[in-house]
Amino acid sequence: MRIRIRHETTCRYLEPVKAAIQNLRLTPRNSDGQHVKSWRIDVDRDCRLIASEDAFGNVVHRFTADGPFDSITTTVEGEVTTFDTAGVASGAPERFPPTLYLRQTPLTAPTPAIADFARATTARENGTLASLHALLSAIHEKIALETDASAAATTAAAAFESGKGECQDLAHLFIASARAIGAPARYISGYYLRDDNDYGVAGHAWAEAYVENLGWVGFDPANCVSPGERHIRLAIALDKLGAAPIRGAHAGGAGESVDVRVRATRTQTQSQAQ
Repeated sequence: MRIRIRHETTCRYLEPVKAAIQNLRLTPRNSDGQHVKSWRIDVDRDCRLIASEDAFGNVVHRFTADGPFDSITTTVEGEVTTFDTAGVASGAPERFPPTLYLRQTPLTAPTPAIADFARATTARENGTLASLHALLSAIHEKIALETDASAAATTAAAAFESGKGECQDLAHLFIASARAIGAPARYISGYYLRDDNDYGVAGHAWAEAYVENLGWVGFDPANCVSPGERHIRLAIALDKLGAAPIRGAHAGGAGESVDVRVRATRTQTQSQAQ
């Protein structure tokens, strides 16, 4: 499947800023599940994008823009061909052994209640893969999905206690639950092709967990599926903060607000058009 992405992020300030710096994890990598046909990042200020890779192998673009200005917009456009790999994520750089992804963070630390939930959910399952699929279904049923984007990162504990959360919150809870039963797990940021092709207010997020003799397998608790042709993988990390599409800081200014618009649409290949 070929998917076209348009992702526009505008930061606005009540008072002009003197300068802004941003780190962008907005560039997907080729892997067995996706091939990047075209990709472009534009910033509406005079700046230079400097490309590098972070510790996890994610592509990172950094820039500094000098003010004064009262807004800055970053626009991503591109096309990616995706393939069904039955949820198995392979063919991308792996910088660390799977055991690193047992490390907890404040966003993914399991409470005793989460640990009990994970153990009870998987008690009758035979093997790691079956246990992870049981967690996927249980979290999808237990946590109500919210679609409004939140600027703040929510912990797995908060989502579990409230019984609701956004896609990143469900991912954090899945990661916490997987690690609680001894399965390495990590956070994935990316895009998801919705049925309505409408604009969304954010990208998407899911999790991957490591299964011995199989490798990394994706789990999307927001949609209760393993990632497939509708998913485009951007970045991996221990949690949302490490894989956030845009993180930055600014000097001066006040009252920052962020407006995000994402659209994923299926495009026709030449063979489909004939």
